Amino acid sequence: MGARTSPSQSRAAPFYEAELIFPPEHWHNHGSCIVECPNGDLLVCWYNGSGERRADDVKVEGARKRKGAKRWGPRFLMADTPGFPDTNPCMVIDPRGRLWLIWQAIIANEWHTALCRYKISSSYQGSGAPQWDTSEVLILKPGPEFADIVAKHCDVDEANISKLPPEFRARAPAYLAERRKNAADKYFSRMGWMTRAHPFVLDGKRLIVPLYSDGFDFSIMAITDDWGATWTASQPLVSLGGVQPSLVRKKDGTLVAYMRDNGPPPKRLLMSTSPDNGMTWSPVVDTDIPNPGSGAEVLRLRNGHWALVYNDTERGRHSLAISISDDEGKTWKWTRHLEYGDPNSPDTSHASYPSIIQAKDGTLHVSYSYTLNGRNVKTDAQGRPMRSCIKYAHFNEEWVRQGDGGS
Repeated sequence: MGARTSPSQSRAAPFYEAELIFPPEHWHNHGSCIVECPNGDLLVCWYNGSGERRADDVKVEGARKRKGAKRWGPRFLMADTPGFPDTNPCMVIDPRGRLWLIWQAIIANEWHTALCRYKISSSYQGSGAPQWDTSEVLILKPGPEFADIVAKHCDVDEANISKLPPEFRARAPAYLAERRKNAADKYFSRMGWMTRAHPFVLDGKRLIVPLYSDGFDFSIMAITDDWGATWTASQPLVSLGGVQPSLVRKKDGTLVAYMRDNGPPPKRLLMSTSPDNGMTWSPVVDTDIPNPGSGAEVLRLRNGHWALVYNDTERGRHSLAISISDDEGKTWKWTRHLEYGDPNSPDTSHASYPSIIQAKDGTLHVSYSYTLNGRNVKTDAQGRPMRSCIKYAHFNEEWVRQGDGGS
């Protein structure tokens, strides 16, 4: 899994390299996020434990790759709420050069009981874990229009029901009624919001944290213009399963959110746009981009192109692709696979939940969950299967534009 061509040989020469950040193990490792530090180091976080929301030993771990180093350094603890699962971490470096870690403590072992937490560090470029300056709770209070917007989108009438796929119509009335009830409940509407993709820094002045709720099965944005002193909730992006939004900005200032599809078929990435810096959002619509109900991330490159990393199937996580658009998402002209396996083979590994950044040198870095299957799995001394790890890939846009047939 080494480099095919070194990036130092030529800026325009296609190159790709990949490695496991740590060997596969029996512990569950999932939901990574990657950032580049001001000194050129790379930092990755993920959650680790014996399960997810139902295992109280789950914690947030991290690892560092020093600038110029050939390998990732040892793992370290990033966050742990004793006695509670800690999940879905994401990171961002703000215009002041501070590192933010945002994640969820799952209070009652169900996703809708998530409590969003964050830490900020000014000292994170040394050895080991960051030294945290502050630790806070991100409490979101949707405005009075929240319940009205949800109710409008969740009317149980014949016109709305007829628009749904036939296999979803029978349970739709109860599903929509439950949403309306929960939206009017102050506690339910304020709890359970979770992160997944990178937060978005807007013009160096506003931080937008994309959030979603498994309880509602749709998304919302947490917005701060004073770097966490106060938070404002956007209008909700109500849909049938549009979650885990990732943000990108058009040249005209429009924000675009791409969302995982947790709803009924057809399985596609969902999309919404905001003309006012994230406060209000257009109706959520299907794109033509396949999605099996798995996380995706989109990124605007410095040359204006967009990069999208995602599972490019309607079913299964055996295929992980990166696509490039030169027309702000209207078309995705170039695609190359970071992972691809036979979906019918029990030995095919799974790759999902990608996180992508563009480094100062213009190259692209991706981290993602990687799970071995079948005959590829070894066991430890206790006989436990060692399947789970976080994988890292480093490449440039030229490599993607070569397509899968490139060298």
